[in-house]
Amino acid sequence: MRIGLTVTSFTWPGGPEAIGPTLGRVARDADEAGLASLWVMDHFWQIPMNGAEDEPMLEGYSALAFAAAHTRRIRLGTLVTAAVHRYPGVLLKTVTTLDVLSGGRAWLGVGAGWYDAEAAGLGIPFPPVAERFERLEETLRLVRHAWSAQPRPFEGRHYALRRPLISPAPLTAPRPPILVGGSGERKTLRLVAKYADACNLFDTPEIPHKLTVLREHCEREERPYEEIEKTVVARLPLTGPGGSVDQCADRCEELAAHGIEHVILSLPDIHDPRAMERLAELVARVSRMIPAGRSLA
Repeated sequence: MRIGLTVTSFTWPGGPEAIGPTLGRVARDADEAGLASLWVMDHFWQIPMNGAEDEPMLEGYSALAFAAAHTRRIRLGTLVTAAVHRYPGVLLKTVTTLDVLSGGRAWLGVGAGWYDAEAAGLGIPFPPVAERFERLEETLRLVRHAWSAQPRPFEGRHYALRRPLISPAPLTAPRPPILVGGSGERKTLRLVAKYADACNLFDTPEIPHKLTVLREHCEREERPYEEIEKTVVARLPLTGPGGSVDQCADRCEELAAHGIEHVILSLPDIHDPRAMERLAELVARVSRMIPAGRSLA
């Protein structure tokens, strides 16, 4: 099993002027601690489950590019980009740039999007849910097409690219891995089976059922289920009152038994160096307990 970290809040001591130095330190420490991946949300406002909407929030790809300059090994991605927030050609260029500048460490994390108030507040078109899924699927088709060896023009219902030229090409071969976030059984997990290299689920009791549904979609798509990396984003009791490395390691072992290969932790106090110390201990513990298995990294 691999352990990753997602940074979901930038409300840190010292105010806005401390965000850059703190994020740089968190990224360096995560890299040195042996974490497999570092993620940020691709939101422009803070989301309701994490805090008030006017709390500090960084643009995701700028934050990842900053993190790339402070790290050498850890993989980098968003959990996840709403497909309707960026035209697919621009998204392709952005992720490719991150991959090139990081030395081949980018993921493309993408989903349908859900935060309508954020979009309305910033003037971003936000179509109904059915169209958002249409645009997500078209984006997935397009990025696989444009990251192929010799992409031809692309014509879809929502997007048309006369010349999907992306130069320089990604360093990751054959392309950056694609992660689709969400657990919807009819649409999202079907798109994972058809287009993605990884899924991303929430840490809930439904995980075994969701993976069964994913397996069924893979069978219908004639896609080997084993090709897809199973990831979970989780808030485990690592820090704070009652938190312990032992509890987190036990939960990671349970998740591994369900087939999860990559646990991405959300730690609200990751700016506290003591939190990173415990996270490094967890990485070491899990690496001894649970075989790493196959990885897209």
